[in-house]
Amino acid sequence: MINIVKGSIYFVVLVLVQVLILNNIHFLRLATPFLYIYFILKLPIGFTSTRVTFFSFLIGLVIDIFSNTPGMHAATCTLVGFARMPILKIIIKDEMQESLSPSLHAFGFGGFLRYVLALVVLHHVTLFLLESLTLFDPLFLLIRIVASIVTTTLLVCIVEAFNIDAKRNAD
Repeated sequence: MINIVKGSIYFVVLVLVQVLILNNIHFLRLATPFLYIYFILKLPIGFTSTRVTFFSFLIGLVIDIFSNTPGMHAATCTLVGFARMPILKIIIKDEMQESLSPSLHAFGFGGFLRYVLALVVLHHVTLFLLESLTLFDPLFLLIRIVASIVTTTLLVCIVEAFNIDAKRNAD
């Protein structure tokens, strides 16, 4: 019951922060941080691929509704949710507790950073390719993707460093 409430709070807060604040931030007209991916990153390891994919689609759909981006975030998040477990198995070779949520303290800095980078790169490349639907200016597209990956990864790591709940679960 507590996990459902905590997950719902994460969902609502991340959607509100993304829609009300982060969608309006474009560093140098290039980088837009997408913090809502943190919700997908923090889903418990024991969730089935179907549940992860469903919740990923759901948060993408809600972002699409509030951002007026028809299906781009939903499609991208569905792909990320689908690819999450294989990426976890590649990055974290040890057996993990099924109730554990991926965190900086559970994976260590290197493991968590690889996990975040893998999913953020997949998310951003897919999202920006869907958004542009062309390779007319590939250098500008590549710069936007890289700049957004850097800002999103930094923002996720900052939020994770201050996540008190993750510290408590790791002990």
